[in-house]
Amino acid sequence: MEKGHHPRNPHRPPTKHHHRLQPQAHGAIGRQTAKVAKALGMDVIAYTASPRPTPESKKDRGYIVPGTGDEDGLIPSAWYSGLDKASLHNFLKQDIDILLISVPLTPETTHLLGAEEFAILGKTNAFIVNIARGAIIVQDELIKALKKKPEDGGLRGAALDVTDPEPLPEGSELWDLKNVAVTPHVSGLGTMYANRTFEILERNLGAIESGGKLINVVDKKKGY
Repeated sequence: MEKGHHPRNPHRPPTKHHHRLQPQAHGAIGRQTAKVAKALGMDVIAYTASPRPTPESKKDRGYIVPGTGDEDGLIPSAWYSGLDKASLHNFLKQDIDILLISVPLTPETTHLLGAEEFAILGKTNAFIVNIARGAIIVQDELIKALKKKPEDGGLRGAALDVTDPEPLPEGSELWDLKNVAVTPHVSGLGTMYANRTFEILERNLGAIESGGKLINVVDKKKGY
């Protein structure tokens, strides 16, 4: 819209009611995204590395900003798990509209999504959101899937806060794709970021003094 002009715009953004969001990893980021998506009327299906068969196993035991997230794990209508190809493909075949990638980068998740996976997602013309690490995606295969027409099984688009490599080289084809938005790894930043970090530290120092359980602990064997 320009100053002094208020033309009618024929473009109508897609309504998210009845759409399906799949957070790939249902940690703090996936849970808060799920909460927002649910408020918009979306169905949410969760995917985790290990099974969560009981109500207790679905609970979030990490740091939670008051009023956010899905502490009891009640939002997802279904849970899927496993890092083997069969389990991953079973999850991706669940009529996904938006795939949120929020898994940590480990040897198991490096290049987790490539040509086979994008072919499955292309059947519903899914939209990819990656706020995790660029190397989780085989980037050349993502570009191919994004360049395909929807009727040929292409992806609808992608929002990439991370790329491989990073920063994204000036000559990358991603810059020229109209269905791609690239941001410089800033989706996790905010004015309260440092405050939350120190609150976690304060709680853990208190837990050490009282013999309590630490939160947000890095598992060296898992790599995150």
